[in-house]
Amino acid sequence: MSVYTAQIEWSLGQGENFAGNRYSRAHQWSFDGGAIVPASSSPSVVPLPWSDAGGVDPEEALVASASSCHMLWFLSLAAAKGHTVTRYVDKASGIMAKDDRGRIAMTKITLAPDITFADGQGPDAAGLADLHHQAHEKCFIANSLRSEIVIAAPAPAM
Repeated sequence: MSVYTAQIEWSLGQGENFAGNRYSRAHQWSFDGGAIVPASSSPSVVPLPWSDAGGVDPEEALVASASSCHMLWFLSLAAAKGHTVTRYVDKASGIMAKDDRGRIAMTKITLAPDITFADGQGPDAAGLADLHHQAHEKCFIANSLRSEIVIAAPAPAM
């Protein structure tokens, strides 16, 4: 078993009206490795100026977490199979909608990795699909979520 921690810190700004719901949702995430990330509610959930469009919102973080986990497993599996990946870019997206319980949730995450392999080092289409399948099965984040995660990857550049 492993334990992962994050410190989330927010404070009420000078002159903000907490009871009136007129306060900034900007805060920060601090991680054990020293990274500090500006965060906020999404402006689509809490309008400006009470959110910070420059901060990472929890919904974006969830999509990024699923994408990052899939990528890390994919790279590990590709290396084990002798495929040299030289670039991996994923323009991942998530959809918020009502789920089967009638609650607003992240109902679908689509990963769209664009992967470049070294000349002659990439798998065929079936091998690529298998690498994505294995990465999805091993991804801790995907295994933790109820929402659908789709991998819509284009053919790799070789």
